[in-house]
Amino acid sequence: MQMPNRCRDKLIFALDLGEDLDEAVRWTDLLRDHVGMFKVGKEAFTRFGPRIVSDILERGGKVFLDLKFHDIPNTVAMASQAAVKLGISMFNLHALGGREMMGRAVDSVNKTASILRITPPVLLAVTVLTSLNDSDIKEIGFGCTTGELVLKLAISARDAGVSGVVASAQDVLPIRKACGEDFIIVTPGIRPGNKVASDDQKRVLTPRDAIAMGADYLVVGRPIRLADDPVATANSITEDISKGLR
Repeated sequence: MQMPNRCRDKLIFALDLGEDLDEAVRWTDLLRDHVGMFKVGKEAFTRFGPRIVSDILERGGKVFLDLKFHDIPNTVAMASQAAVKLGISMFNLHALGGREMMGRAVDSVNKTASILRITPPVLLAVTVLTSLNDSDIKEIGFGCTTGELVLKLAISARDAGVSGVVASAQDVLPIRKACGEDFIIVTPGIRPGNKVASDDQKRVLTPRDAIAMGADYLVVGRPIRLADDPVATANSITEDISKGLR
């Protein structure tokens, strides 16, 4: 059963798996009518290269390129230009790279998309990884809480012209209040309720609660990938998204 577009489009499947490209692409064939986008991260991109992006696009899927660019401004600007040319719908960088780095990336995305006469992909800034909590942040050397750091980085990203952020669902409400209704919030660390083996996510929330709090997109990987019936699990998550929207 294919779920309504509005709910389905909010679900992003993390496609970081497979010992060969064919196996990864089979997941695209299996889930393309049940999720809105496929997230290609460091694991898949390092293993398969740009080919995995083109294969997903050829099969009618949309791609969120999750490489979290973080380097000097010129390098990130050029990497952003290359990302746009791949035909992706969304990609990200680290907000900790600073406002100049983010601003240069925004300019590069818009200029490249204009030259190609295409809609620019959504550019997101990663705030604080959902595998980190307050004690981790303190250990790194920050003199604030995780929530305070997330909010500072989100505001900096907004001021640099970035379309939105990747942040824990627990940070959605303050980000929404500070950055406005049009600011896009993509939320990883989503757990439908079933436990995931060797889970390294520390700040998690259910799909229904994350959407109800105001998240725009949810990233889900292992709960779908490890399920006995991945399609049924994806559909169940979109049903929870529908409840959250209500």
